[in-house]
Amino acid sequence: MIRRLLLPAGLALCLCLGLWARQALVPRIQSETLYVFGTLVEVEIEGVSDRRASEAMAALGQLFRRLHRDWHAWRPGELGRLNQAIARGDSFESSPGLAALLAEGQELSSESGGLFDPGIGAMIGLWGFHADLPPEGPPPPDAEIEALAARHPSIAVLQIDGTRISSPNPAVQLDLGGFAKGAALDLAAEELRRRGISNAVLNAGGDVNVLGRKGARPWRVAIRSPFDWGAVAALDVQPGEMVYTSGNYERFLDQDGIRFSHILDPRSGRPVQGIVSATVLARNGALADAAATALSVAGPAHWQDTARAMGIDAALLIDDRGRISMTPAMAARVQLLEPAPVEIAGLGPQ
Repeated sequence: MIRRLLLPAGLALCLCLGLWARQALVPRIQSETLYVFGTLVEVEIEGVSDRRASEAMAALGQLFRRLHRDWHAWRPGELGRLNQAIARGDSFESSPGLAALLAEGQELSSESGGLFDPGIGAMIGLWGFHADLPPEGPPPPDAEIEALAARHPSIAVLQIDGTRISSPNPAVQLDLGGFAKGAALDLAAEELRRRGISNAVLNAGGDVNVLGRKGARPWRVAIRSPFDWGAVAALDVQPGEMVYTSGNYERFLDQDGIRFSHILDPRSGRPVQGIVSATVLARNGALADAAATALSVAGPAHWQDTARAMGIDAALLIDDRGRISMTPAMAARVQLLEPAPVEIAGLGPQ
């Protein structure tokens, strides 16, 4: 009787050991969903204890809450107070973090030739794209758009003296939505590294910052189709890389079947046309975020010049006819998941 029980027990032990060995090869991933700037951010951390992951998630939650409060242009907070001071013609003493962010935004705007410009908050508000919900009703009157554009609001005129901020143009209203998400994820990635976490991914609505790897494999990211809920392409993202997409498929004004994109051309105050999605691969989230916007504004004829000026060598754009244009560097990395006309567009020397 005893001998008949020994074999199943030994077999069970072998099975348990085999199961344990297989589980040991599978990376342990802890995930949590946080919120910042109207976007849900999914954070996945691999290879640390539950306690360390929980502490890191709590720190990121605290960071995102602070940034959401201080960097939000349309709610009470530091940036809102700065915009009020600019409208009055007053200077403003900002925090070091906000001053650094504005200086970074000013530099990115300059590199883009002004196609990315966080100083056009009044234009964004005029169209109703400042709210969390999509705007309704007709577009703003042409006369109001033209009058505001004629005042040339731009972050370029912002005067940053240490932490003292002012603008000679009271029409400037700062809205950092074009790159604040990228900057926030950059800070979150720094926080994870500071805590010794080297393998993680931060996904904010398809905009992704990557640390390390997912076990033995790189993290794999899908590029959403602007025409449906599917994915048009996918690519493996290496440690330290970021993938950001700017498109008109989530925030827009729909009037009589015409879709007005939330991405505005700072020169005219009007929604961009031609490009419906621009994806950028870079090693800095704020740069990738800003560049995706700038390439959309540059349009089908000039996006390569803008990518070159901003130091972007991997980009993929989709126009309103579903045609894909991408740089050779992106073509070497991406796997298309849907059939589509494709053009490989070189950038020339940087």
